[in-house]
Amino acid sequence: MRMSWPIVAAIAILAIAPVGRAQTPSPQALPGAASPDQPVELDHVVAMIGANVLLESDVEQEMHFSALEPLQILPGQNTPEGALRRLIDRTLILEQMKQQQQPTTTPAPEVEKSLAELRKQIPGCAKFHCDTAQGWADFLKANDLTAESVETRWSQRVAILHFIDLRFRSGIRISQDQIGTYYQKTLVPALAKDGEKAPPLADVSARIQEILLQQQVSGLFEDWLSSLRDQGNVQVVDQVYSADLTAKPAAGAQ
Repeated sequence: MRMSWPIVAAIAILAIAPVGRAQTPSPQALPGAASPDQPVELDHVVAMIGANVLLESDVEQEMHFSALEPLQILPGQNTPEGALRRLIDRTLILEQMKQQQQPTTTPAPEVEKSLAELRKQIPGCAKFHCDTAQGWADFLKANDLTAESVETRWSQRVAILHFIDLRFRSGIRISQDQIGTYYQKTLVPALAKDGEKAPPLADVSARIQEILLQQQVSGLFEDWLSSLRDQGNVQVVDQVYSADLTAKPAAGAQ
């Protein structure tokens, strides 16, 4: 998404995965290596944002995190290119928040409350019984996620949402008719195409309202984000990702 939310599609509005520098294991750790002088690369840099580096493993992890955002990152939209876009955009937003001395994490009680609601809203959680501790653990394991990484991500996500609320959403109101239309014309067909049954509207109304709010402010947000990209010295190193940072994300994509 350009960003995760649909803004993130504008935003996954969601948090950034850890970034670092690619490291090559020593030859001793690579049985069958041609020679000690020819190390095998297991990870590599795909993009650079100022002093921040995004690795291919970061993109893969971001794709796994889409399991937490099935109402925003709809089936078919979770591509490597989209994941890289989300990572780039959230990196820029978090850096801006730091510059403005805004908190980039959220108090644990608020994160726990938000995750408790999330466990009720993810359609794929039903078969895992995510309302139980074991069920939630099984869901995370099935999606190659850990409780610690999810808590860290959600802490940043909630902080980013607060920041966006303060900056862009003042005065915007979403009607129940708009929520119902999104549910019937976007969410239900998308989940049906992926073999999932949509949860009752009442269970996802709040999350749909959030998505529609994000779409309403996407114009203002995209202009702001575009300026951040221009200032942020974003370089896509691996052209396989073909990240066109000027392209508009699909509606609802994160």
